[in-house]
Amino acid sequence: MQNTMVDRVTQDEHSGIKLESSYIFAEQLTAGFSDELPEIRMDELIEVILTVLDARDPYTFSHSLRVTEIAVLIARDMGLHEDRVRMIHEAAYLHDIGKVGIPDRVLNKAGRLTREEMRYMQAHPRIGYNVLSRLPLFKDIAEIVLCHHERWDGLGYPAGMQGEEIPLESRIIAVADAFDAITSDRPYRKGQSLEFGIQEIQRHREDQFGPRVVDHFMNISKKIPKVIDTLSDSTCPNAFDGHDDLMHSRRLL
Repeated sequence: MQNTMVDRVTQDEHSGIKLESSYIFAEQLTAGFSDELPEIRMDELIEVILTVLDARDPYTFSHSLRVTEIAVLIARDMGLHEDRVRMIHEAAYLHDIGKVGIPDRVLNKAGRLTREEMRYMQAHPRIGYNVLSRLPLFKDIAEIVLCHHERWDGLGYPAGMQGEEIPLESRIIAVADAFDAITSDRPYRKGQSLEFGIQEIQRHREDQFGPRVVDHFMNISKKIPKVIDTLSDSTCPNAFDGHDDLMHSRRLL
């Protein structure tokens, strides 16, 4: 996978938010790991990182589980090689890890975000990249995470990538991410129906979402209710994660 944006990660050019603090957070999170410890497996590292995410924001944790299952269904329907499906599985689990670097007052706000708060929230892909890219094992996954809020029409963030410039893995996760955001409950409103969510994804084919990914999402849409039922967790607290505002958001100029 091309490493297209490494030199643009420390500064969000659209929001003006400096992200040096996310490097400090990344150092703290990964301090216990070393490239010289081959016995540490990818799944073990992911488990540690997800434990941190669950402690910080249980809603985002359960959201990531649902996004992962839907993204894998799409990838397999597209006939991708199993190694690539595995990478999508891992990246989808970790796609929102950058939210652990978002201030509590923004992450847990039960209402619409202000423009300034949105600037912070839109920094989460870069923060996630900064965390994951410290470990060479996560190099390709970090790039997928960085790009998962890019839009097919070039109006996404952080870099305004367009069309096929966006990694296919990121395009797949973007569809699964948006669908779960539409259909999940929030503390102040009930999630939309699965049928509405499917229609909304279709409606944004070729502007927000890549057409080929949407077509394969439609192919697997009848399998989604079983995924939701399997992963439903009535004990999950009502933590707000900003997805209502991020669902169709464009980068702030």
